[in-house]
Amino acid sequence: QVQLVESGGGLVQAGDSLRLSCAVSGRTVSTYDMGWFRRAPGKEQEFVAHIRWSGTITDHADSVKGRFTISRDSAKNTVYLQMNSLKPEDTAVYYCAVFRRPFSSSWYNQPSEYGYWGQGTQVTVSS
Repeated sequence: QVQLVESGGGLVQAGDSLRLSCAVSGRTVSTYDMGWFRRAPGKEQEFVAHIRWSGTITDHADSVKGRFTISRDSAKNTVYLQMNSLKPEDTAVYYCAVFRRPFSSSWYNQPSEYGYWGQGTQVTVSS
């Protein structure tokens, strides 16, 4: 059984910071690629960040580069999304997800590459 438990969302003001956590069970973050996605009201699901199973390569969407950082703690089997300089347009439900297969692909920005998803955590940024 694969489970992803997210935490860390909340209501903050523009310019504030949050750190989202995704505790994973059933799969190890040192074996599977992990990603963060978000969905704002009335918008399509959007890729946010990805970390390769090796932990040495990451990618972030252009809209969050320089502000958001994906990382992991292998000992805790947990993936994080550090969000700095938050903007109102970052308001969304944020989801973490784990790859379907225990190897990387070129399609890590596509939801179809991920087999399991967390419950989502709401991030609201006021202006």
